[in-house]
Amino acid sequence: MKEPVIVDSVCLISLERINFLDLLPALFDPIIAPPEVQREFGKPLSWLRIETPANQTFVAVLKTLVDFGEAEAMALAQELGHLIILDDHQARAVAKNIGLRISGAVGCLVKAKQEGVVTAIKPFLIALESSGFFMSKSLKEEVLRLAGE
Repeated sequence: MKEPVIVDSVCLISLERINFLDLLPALFDPIIAPPEVQREFGKPLSWLRIETPANQTFVAVLKTLVDFGEAEAMALAQELGHLIILDDHQARAVAKNIGLRISGAVGCLVKAKQEGVVTAIKPFLIALESSGFFMSKSLKEEVLRLAGE
């Protein structure tokens, strides 16, 4: 059984840039995003379910710390109790402080390798970096170590 997940637009945009958006439905179900993330991404995806967070007061508070899409995604993750995929450093810090379970696009690649969806993640890491996705050298080394590469 696949785990449900909330996604932010950075994950969607990053995976689209390397032509690997189909990674998400291979790993998660359902895949949920709030309306602002859908707007930021800019196009519908057949497998992406759009849900509006109920607690708009919480969204407003989070918007003082992170962008609107991240705020909606965090509020939704808290309401539903799902894993959230965030890549922005500040957003991850806020999500951690409010007790959310967090992964990122790179974490999805590790999960894909562990579950046999891909045989190697190094080419995807190189593609992400080439597309403008920042990751520290230490993160890249740790990810490759975790993936056994």
